[in-house]
Amino acid sequence: MSYYIENIFLCLAVPLILSMLFRKGRQRTFTTFVILGMGCCLLSAYVSSFFAGYYHACTAAAVMEITPVCEEVMKFLPLLFYLLVFEPDKQEVISPAIGIAVGFATFENVCYLTENGAADFYDILIRGVSAGSLHLLCGIALSCGIAYVFRKKWIMVTGTIGALGACVVFHGIYNILITAKGRWNLIGYLFPIFLIFALLVVKKSRFYKKIEFE
Repeated sequence: MSYYIENIFLCLAVPLILSMLFRKGRQRTFTTFVILGMGCCLLSAYVSSFFAGYYHACTAAAVMEITPVCEEVMKFLPLLFYLLVFEPDKQEVISPAIGIAVGFATFENVCYLTENGAADFYDILIRGVSAGSLHLLCGIALSCGIAYVFRKKWIMVTGTIGALGACVVFHGIYNILITAKGRWNLIGYLFPIFLIFALLVVKKSRFYKKIEFE
């Protein structure tokens, strides 16, 4: 890769790592997962490139079929490790997932800017907000799904796979739309943002509070 994403990762990660020396508790945990999210983005780029080369996939096929799977699985692995090792309460699962999503989206956007430039402000803004919304939605959906099924032995494995699969499908639909032409491209960029606002409405509803305290 001509723009050396490893160097970009170090440039972004080092200040965050240094800031952890002066943080404690949940702040340090969240920062850790942000760094892990950026690391997942770095590794997913290599994994996606490997499978695209192995299967001789064209750019469109790689973006629509390989990238969503690799990225969502890579984001899932740190969260799975956290669940298996630290066994947190279900209320403590969403924040790490958000940290991973934020780190992933931030690093992805920085690499996008490095590769394509930042001359078109509106295009960059829409792309940045939509990609950030996508990863945030996938992180929240995955964490909520896992928090609900992970302590139920009879549905733990299938429920976890189902939640991960739903995120992969959602990510794939987004990639298909943004690579299309005309109005479908615009819909692809906008629908994650609208879903973020819909999620905020649901969060304030009685239905969400009922689920939260079950």
